[in-house]
Amino acid sequence: MLVLLLALQQAPSAPPLPRSPIARVEVTPAEVAVEVGDTLRLKAQAFDSAGRPLADVTVRWFHAGGSFEGSVDSAGLVTGGAVGTMRVAALVSPRAGGRPTTQFARITILPGPAAHIAVAPAIERLYAGQSVVLRTSVTSATGDTRHDQVQWRSSDPDVVRVGAAGRMTAGKPGRVTLTASGGRASTTLRLTVVQNPVTALRVAPGDTSVRTGDVVPLQFAALAGRTALEGARPEWSVAGGAAVVDDDGYFVAYEPGDYRVVASFAGRSAESVIAVRQRDVQRPTTLVGRLPIKLMASEFWLHPDGRHGYLSTVGDRVYAIDLADPAKPVITDSVVVDARGINDVMTTADGRYGVLTREGSSTRKNGIVILSFEDPAHPRPIADFTETVSGGVHSTFIYDGHVYLTDDATGSMRVIDIRDPRQPRQVARWETPRSSAGRMLHDIDVQDGLAYLSYWNDGLVILDVGNGMKGGSPSNPQLVSQFKYDLESLYREVEAVGGPGFIRGTHTAWRSGKYVFLGDEVFAARPSPTQGGGVIGLGRAYGRLHVVDVSDIEHPRAVAWYEPKDGGAHNVWVAGDTLYMGDYQGGLRVLDISGELRGDLLAQGREIAHVVTGDSRGMTPNVPNTWGAIYRNGYIYAPDMNSGLWIVKVEGKSELVP
Repeated sequence: MLVLLLALQQAPSAPPLPRSPIARVEVTPAEVAVEVGDTLRLKAQAFDSAGRPLADVTVRWFHAGGSFEGSVDSAGLVTGGAVGTMRVAALVSPRAGGRPTTQFARITILPGPAAHIAVAPAIERLYAGQSVVLRTSVTSATGDTRHDQVQWRSSDPDVVRVGAAGRMTAGKPGRVTLTASGGRASTTLRLTVVQNPVTALRVAPGDTSVRTGDVVPLQFAALAGRTALEGARPEWSVAGGAAVVDDDGYFVAYEPGDYRVVASFAGRSAESVIAVRQRDVQRPTTLVGRLPIKLMASEFWLHPDGRHGYLSTVGDRVYAIDLADPAKPVITDSVVVDARGINDVMTTADGRYGVLTREGSSTRKNGIVILSFEDPAHPRPIADFTETVSGGVHSTFIYDGHVYLTDDATGSMRVIDIRDPRQPRQVARWETPRSSAGRMLHDIDVQDGLAYLSYWNDGLVILDVGNGMKGGSPSNPQLVSQFKYDLESLYREVEAVGGPGFIRGTHTAWRSGKYVFLGDEVFAARPSPTQGGGVIGLGRAYGRLHVVDVSDIEHPRAVAWYEPKDGGAHNVWVAGDTLYMGDYQGGLRVLDISGELRGDLLAQGREIAHVVTGDSRGMTPNVPNTWGAIYRNGYIYAPDMNSGLWIVKVEGKSELVP
């Protein structure tokens, strides 16, 4: 996106055009809704000042807002690719010459018909008098979220009655079938109600003390005498301030205080009291070193030797940097290629070879360039690969002799074998079944033979590329699971700021322990000067970091989130129990991710440090634009798009000034 915007800004200005006979243009339909996968042909008609139609004109069609939700061809044929809103521009020019006139159409792309209804919690047995709220989600055949109202029906309300909001209450013992219907979809639950022999309830721990953000797993037991009933599920509630307890009994507080947690079951209740103190993880930071550059910085990669680093640019070069003295980083060389943007640079695990990505090549042969890092201070190109990815590569990940890369042109993942780095060859291609009009792959992370794909409209996709759980390999990737969520609803306020066609998608993923940290990239369709600085041409960024539990990797589920108030979640790096994140115009964020994670991490006080990377001499003065971060041996290396490389350090608590 940045490469295209910069190209438009750098285009030479044209001489003035003669006056046009076109007074106005009508595009029909001007506003319309289609479903994912549908097509629609737009028409444009020009009129003169007297309202007469003009025939001697040419019409050119352009995608003018929205990112990867659909496409329009040269004849005005629109294809709905993914749920969202796109703007299409008709540029109408007189054939005899004259200034062109532009008119727009707004295309709302809706999910397909309801195909699936998921119900939670999964429950098969109820005890007489027990009450449980069932939550539903309705999706199309392609997994897109729908908002159909779900209707419930019980085959025997005397056994289980269920209300419009999904609250079911068990009556007399027996068997019953509940049916949930929404749109064209329906699903059934078969339940058994048994007598309620409960004599007492128990919650553990009864009393405990924790910090804000600490998760307390509460244990519930419904006792019939001394015997705990199987499958007894309470309803949880909490009083005493800002805290939550989820359906599974995990408690977390956002503010200090004393909290009373109550478990209710079939007319009885039991409680626990939890004392919560402040988390107290904030630490001061020290600026160790700086390296300003004249071009817009993007990715930074640290060589395995820890002494050399590589800073890519929204331009034609990657800088090699000597970091032996982090206080005085020095450029030792650069690699210059035919590109308008080098988004990514990475070495192999042994540091001998690596790749850089190319976008915006003047020859339209983009792809990747393979580099030799045998002299880390002076990397040099030894080969390139453009055969199947000439449309551009945005991101790569090198793992076990293979490059996993994003193909801009098709939205697919390509796997390139570089075990002989001078003769790279493609060994696999994988893509989601979505049409190319809405398919976009933004980033890839590979760990332990599993690839974590940030698939924009399709959320997180996990592939077996050598782990073995699905028989996958680099040349035969196999789907493990997918985690998809409702991006449109999540960022609807961004549309209110910048109009229809806002940019949003699953942008980056990082696996650490049982969690995948999943970041969204979000921009308004039209930047507002009142919203503050941000990316040139795109304005300020928005977006949250989702925490997805993959301990059951075939069934990922979101458990927590972090959403900065002044920026967005760009690239992340995790080391131990600390997460480092580029927050665009919000600067660098350092988060405590220790222990179990649930709920709103920002509200819990888990932010360790915040570094504002603005510089009065920056490309945009005094405006931070932090791309990401890498941590090594106590130092954080953070590239800022406006001001180059920052090297900072988080100090210990003892360094705080009284």
